[in-house]
Amino acid sequence: MHTTTPHGPGHRPEPSPADIRRWRQYLADEKAEAAIYRSLASRRTGEERDILLGLAEAERRHEAHWLALLGDKVGRPRPASLRSQLIGFLARHFGSVFVLAMAQRAEGRSPYATDPSATPAMAADERIHEEVVRGLAVRGRLRLSGMFRAAVFGANDGLVSNLSLVAGMAASGVASHVVLLSGVAGLLAGALSMGAGEFISVRSQRELLSASRPTQVTLAAAPDLDLTANELVLVYKARGMSQEAAEHRAAERLGYYACDCDPSLSLHPEAETAEDEHEAIGSAWGAAGASFCFFASGAVVPILPFLFGMVGIPALVVAAALVGLALLGTGAIVGLLAGASPLTRALRQLAIGFGAAAVTYMLGFLFGVGIG
Repeated sequence: MHTTTPHGPGHRPEPSPADIRRWRQYLADEKAEAAIYRSLASRRTGEERDILLGLAEAERRHEAHWLALLGDKVGRPRPASLRSQLIGFLARHFGSVFVLAMAQRAEGRSPYATDPSATPAMAADERIHEEVVRGLAVRGRLRLSGMFRAAVFGANDGLVSNLSLVAGMAASGVASHVVLLSGVAGLLAGALSMGAGEFISVRSQRELLSASRPTQVTLAAAPDLDLTANELVLVYKARGMSQEAAEHRAAERLGYYACDCDPSLSLHPEAETAEDEHEAIGSAWGAAGASFCFFASGAVVPILPFLFGMVGIPALVVAAALVGLALLGTGAIVGLLAGASPLTRALRQLAIGFGAAAVTYMLGFLFGVGIG
């Protein structure tokens, strides 16, 4: 690890006040980042823990570089940047994949590549750190992908569909209590539809997996098989085994010898993991209940102003504002988990939601004018 400036160890010019301030900030941020990785490591075991501790050690080396440059000008410790403080707080209290996603973005924006006071090795470290943290974040994203998808899409569907319904009804000129009743009906209909759809989807997937699982019928039929034709070999070949592996397994089933074969001659992987796949899918009732609740939590937001007695355009404006905030929140969460810009994803979510509501508002207005 290099700890000298580009001027070489024998010639180090007096740093300017701006240099000292910048180095002190770098020092504070490196200390904060090392603490973040140690906090995350304390919540993990095995390989992930070792990786995070390795990242913390790398940040400690960077910290030593800035300490060497500052010398006796270290001064009082500076607070870390607001971003580092926020990530540190989340790491200490939650340790979730959101922290890794934010750390990934922070590593990707390191200023060391353009700062002459940082060494090329430090700049390279930061680029590699981004990829390391990205890999760790991917593991977390995969662990929560199913539930996260259901939560985000369920809540987002509720927000957009019910705001669109309320906007269309309000624009048609009907009374506010009719708008409220329509919103409640939309909430219940949408949530029940989401729940029923998820129930059918999960139940159907489980049934398909069950139909694909091998049965033990071969054990019962084996004594009566024609040994010269040995249909049992065809059973195992149909399950994806090679001719050699199928013959080996058939011989074992027919009692010619005990199987001490290589595990690679076992059943097709899909057959052996069917039970695990059932567990990964979860129960149909659990999925249905989760979808119902997620959709309802989003769909209730547009009708809140009407529930509290507001009427007309003011109620619709407040509903749109509340939904807008919720859409910005869900979009930002998607952006964080994707390692992308939270602001970009939030604005995209907002534009899609408000675009749908604007279309239904115009249709409702035209319909109201037409029947008026």
